[in-house]
Amino acid sequence: MRNLFTSESVSEGHPDKVCDQVSDAILDAVLKQDPNAKVACETFATTNYLLIGGQISTTAVVDYENIARDVLRKIGYINDAYGINADTCKIDLRIEEQSHDIALGIDLNDELIGAGDQGIMFGYATNESKTFLPLAITLSHELVYTATKLRKSGDFKSARPDMKSQVTIDYTDPQNPLIDTILMSIQHDEDFNEVEFKNYIKTNIMQKVAKEFGLNTDFKVLINPTGRFVIGGPQGDTGLTGRKIIVDTYGGYARHGGGAFSGKDSTKVDRTAAYMARYAAKNLVAAGMADKLEIQVSYAIGITEPVSIFVETFGTEKVAKDVILKALEENFSFSVANMIKTLDLRKPVFEKTATYGHFGKEGFTWENLDKVNVLKKYL
Repeated sequence: MRNLFTSESVSEGHPDKVCDQVSDAILDAVLKQDPNAKVACETFATTNYLLIGGQISTTAVVDYENIARDVLRKIGYINDAYGINADTCKIDLRIEEQSHDIALGIDLNDELIGAGDQGIMFGYATNESKTFLPLAITLSHELVYTATKLRKSGDFKSARPDMKSQVTIDYTDPQNPLIDTILMSIQHDEDFNEVEFKNYIKTNIMQKVAKEFGLNTDFKVLINPTGRFVIGGPQGDTGLTGRKIIVDTYGGYARHGGGAFSGKDSTKVDRTAAYMARYAAKNLVAAGMADKLEIQVSYAIGITEPVSIFVETFGTEKVAKDVILKALEENFSFSVANMIKTLDLRKPVFEKTATYGHFGKEGFTWENLDKVNVLKKYL
């Protein structure tokens, strides 16, 4: 029996990702002026319309509407024909301050910060790729990222911002994974040349990415299976912040907690603890303690330390699990204040996380491999 696993990704023009980017761009703009701000920003998008709401407690003075328009402009939504236009769309604001009841449990002092909510979070790493991410989600991200770059450069003719990818990996031989199928759905102009459009995608995006990863190019190809994808973006489907959590993490290969990431400041453990768990898991795998490793943490609102920590190695551990737990507990603190300090999460770095996954990309503190040498001593 063949062993197949599939993950998907979406481009920055996908309606849900539009909303994630607006929410995180607003978060960054607030943090630039007020690093201690409390932000929970949600965005809803439909045809030529954005609704921005949530709770923001800050001393910062920010033009939320212009930030949203700048995000749309950068994506390429500058044409009424695309269903939403940065210059003409209507934007409604429904923003208020954070609940004082929640603030009671968070604002303890600089060294003691309570979790902004209860919940469970997961972090994961695997040594099957250079980014320590599963292969299917890594390829899915790269496909839509490549397609978007080519669209913005003008080389990818007739392409519009909304895109989706899906990659199926054949793990029948675990030591030699192969691409079984690549599916891409890419929004296009009304008057496009379908044959040229699909040939371009197959040659300049699908095969190019497969070759870059040293993988096979004889995979099955699916492109715009309905035959037509003109109406897309927020006009084709409403968008909402936090609705692409599996795209944001591990493509379904590892578990996900109850919360989304975008639009939330670092006191929200939905985001911060997931980043910290990824950081710890990646360093433990890179140190050789396991081929695959998943960490779960849980929190109670207002409590500074996690309620529980759990480690799963899927039978791939190279040392006893109690040794892995010891290494984890002695080298990674999951208190809210320490996670914020260790990962430097008061800085405005979040808009860049809102597209093509929160993990596996360079330049983020939770992707650093600065604990590997210390952890190797436990081997």
